[in-house]
Amino acid sequence: MVFFATVPLSMATRKQKYFDILTIFPEALIPYAEASILGRAQTKKILTITAHDVRTWATDKHHTTDDTPYGGGPGMVMKVEPFDRAIKATKKRGKKVQIILTAASGKTFTQADAKRLASYDQLIFLCGRYEGVDDRVREHLVDETFSIGNYVLTGGELPALVMIDAIARMIPGVLGKKESLTEESHVEEGLLEYPQYTKPEIYRHWKVPPILLSGDHKKIKEWRKEQQKKK
Repeated sequence: MVFFATVPLSMATRKQKYFDILTIFPEALIPYAEASILGRAQTKKILTITAHDVRTWATDKHHTTDDTPYGGGPGMVMKVEPFDRAIKATKKRGKKVQIILTAASGKTFTQADAKRLASYDQLIFLCGRYEGVDDRVREHLVDETFSIGNYVLTGGELPALVMIDAIARMIPGVLGKKESLTEESHVEEGLLEYPQYTKPEIYRHWKVPPILLSGDHKKIKEWRKEQQKKK
């Protein structure tokens, strides 16, 4: 199911990016992918996000995508065959493609990874469930395995969305203003974003830092830089 991609680009020369998510719960991904920045980027055809049901590539009549683990143990393990067929069906020929598995055992995803992966034409995300994925998927079918933190989630769908959101923000045209990207947390010199304030100036005796009301843009910039270093 394709979420967007119906409105012509104002810049016809822009190369469209493709994000394909292989999951057994494609419907869980739709609301976030259609909202806000990602939704607008798809409307402009800067990128397309497609969620594919891995069951489509299962060969038995029950569309089975998992089975019991060899050697015994609790739970079920997702099978290698449906993922293999799904990758072959969704991978675009002639494109710069990277295939990514989401797993708690993967390396931690960083802003540097987001910037690097934004250069690819197509990213395919494999989302595990249950007790995990047959390790032959990691060994033979994917290019990288990522985690978004040192904790366990029910499935790989949330990590896939987190990574897609971060990567999409690095693609030219996705954010409204260039400065929104250059000042984004971690982008510049690996620093966190500086504190932000808005009206009212005083709320319950909590005041906005006076420097931000001074009108001295040079000093404000210096203050923000200093605050970034403190975080």
